[in-house]
Amino acid sequence: MTILAKLTTVELKLLVREPGSMFTILIPLFILVIFGSSIEPGDTLLLPMSLAIAVGLVALYMLPTTMATYRERGILRRLSTTPVRPATMLVVQLILQLVLALTACTLLLVVAGTVLGAHLPTRALPVVVTFLLGTAAMFAIGLLIAAVASNGRSANGIGVLLYFPMAFLAGLMQPPHLMPVILARIGEYTPLGAFRQALQDVWAGGSPSLLLLGVMAAYAVIISAAAARFFRWE
Repeated sequence: MTILAKLTTVELKLLVREPGSMFTILIPLFILVIFGSSIEPGDTLLLPMSLAIAVGLVALYMLPTTMATYRERGILRRLSTTPVRPATMLVVQLILQLVLALTACTLLLVVAGTVLGAHLPTRALPVVVTFLLGTAAMFAIGLLIAAVASNGRSANGIGVLLYFPMAFLAGLMQPPHLMPVILARIGEYTPLGAFRQALQDVWAGGSPSLLLLGVMAAYAVIISAAAARFFRWE
């Protein structure tokens, strides 16, 4: 077994045991089931919102907290003296957090499609492109938090402080059409808002806006560059 495979196996076991992992899976599912029981099968709002919530929780809570905690405990520094380089840990964490987000979203889709009879898009490519760009944009923010946070607790706090205003502006706490027009318009061009709106466009049977896809891609590139600039291994 290669070093990367061994490290991935160990980190996967730790991730499964982490209570926060269950939290990020169950909270979006709870929201979907509670509110989904009272909506029409053709609704195209709730499921995209639930998917965006799931990705947002992983990106702003799990990813930065884990990486900042590893740096705080000196794990990344000690790895630099072994054949496992610190960058390898970063790659493994990104892969596992992506798997966690995919697991949460897959569970949402399965429950929505089988239990709630919700509408599911028939074209896979727009869904995949939107999901990957939205996840990349949100993960970039998580990495930037991990880069600047002094420890795991502060990373957790920063993530929570960012999540709620971002979720509000993105229309995840209430439908955008019930928000003030100016706030809804601003929120549409935030990373989470662009993700939610692009998913909603796909669920409505259309194609995601190229502008929104570009917005998510720009956030992913620019914020990732900032995270790389400020990231500290110890």
